[in-house]
Amino acid sequence: MLAERPEDVPLVFAELFNSGDPEKVAQIYESGAVFVPEPGAPLTGREAYDANARFQGLGVPITVRPRHVYATGDVALLIVDWVIDGTDRDGRPVHIEGTATDVARRGPDGRWRYVVDNPFGAAPESVAS
Repeated sequence: MLAERPEDVPLVFAELFNSGDPEKVAQIYESGAVFVPEPGAPLTGREAYDANARFQGLGVPITVRPRHVYATGDVALLIVDWVIDGTDRDGRPVHIEGTATDVARRGPDGRWRYVVDNPFGAAPESVAS
């Protein structure tokens, strides 16, 4: 299950994230996509997969709220408010939130995937790479 419209990418991501299966989450990323788990630390490949799996491994669901979607042709900029809030598997409270600045692209199959997933994109301490 992947998004047919760019505005659905964050919602599909949340559903896949909340499944608890890192392999499902990996499907919403293009090959070579960039994931930025903390400002100034872009990752690709296995490192990006593992970083995403660590967030998912908390066992706390994510909630997303797309704020803006700007699409042209097969590329879209997504501004998304999100929060991971609850209790982790060890009983500790978890609260992580941000406003993502993401880029998605429509693939040859007509489905939209992340090219850049920058969950802390609006963080003031971001460093350009």
